[in-house]
Amino acid sequence: MTPVRLLVVTAVTAEREAAARGLEPAAPPAEHALPGYVLRRTGDGTAPGPLRADLLAGGVGPAAAAAATGAALTAAALRDEPYHLVIAAGIGGGFAPQAPVGAAGVADRIVAADLGADSPGGFLPVDTLGFGRTTHACPPRLATAVARALGATHAPVLTVSTATGTAARARVLAHAHPDAGAEAMEGFGVAEAAAAHGTPVLEIRTVSNAVGPRDRSAWRIGEALTALQEAFSVLRTVLEKGDPPPYT
Repeated sequence: MTPVRLLVVTAVTAEREAAARGLEPAAPPAEHALPGYVLRRTGDGTAPGPLRADLLAGGVGPAAAAAATGAALTAAALRDEPYHLVIAAGIGGGFAPQAPVGAAGVADRIVAADLGADSPGGFLPVDTLGFGRTTHACPPRLATAVARALGATHAPVLTVSTATGTAARARVLAHAHPDAGAEAMEGFGVAEAAAAHGTPVLEIRTVSNAVGPRDRSAWRIGEALTALQEAFSVLRTVLEKGDPPPYT
């Protein structure tokens, strides 16, 4: 059996380890060095089986995420073992009421919410300006199946370079993206790198705080990391029992 090869990209190590525990809770630590990065592998990364995953803490923000994802994808292509699926994952902010603290969200599309230009008439997305894109669609059948299995919000996840910290900014984002489920800082960078390699991409976020005024006392990071671990445990079952790649 050819295993499903999965790349999971998080911002920080705590998110990476939560996802790894969900995928393979009894696995001993196994690492593989890349130039500038370290991959955390489920199992030893070489044994045959239905799922093999490399997990990478690539840094905060879309640029760091794109660089890390691109490095991992290129290394895999050079090994002649390209990944079947890339997942941007971690904790993030949720838009009330559809994504409360502790909930999971699966993107139907990944949106660069602040990539563009300001103007007297308001924000102009880069695709409106005519020289880029701001959206990557996730494979609809797979994303829908994962969201259903998780009981998760299935909605756009916004990528921002500056995390929302005021009610005014939250209102602006909600007005521009009324169906958005969550906000994070890496998904679009991961998606750009995946698109360059022709690899499908998902984004899974668990909610640590509401999108709005910055109030660290209200953050529930531990709860969100636990939810992330549980989400990846469910994800493993979906990938092992669901349709094989290529994912649609």
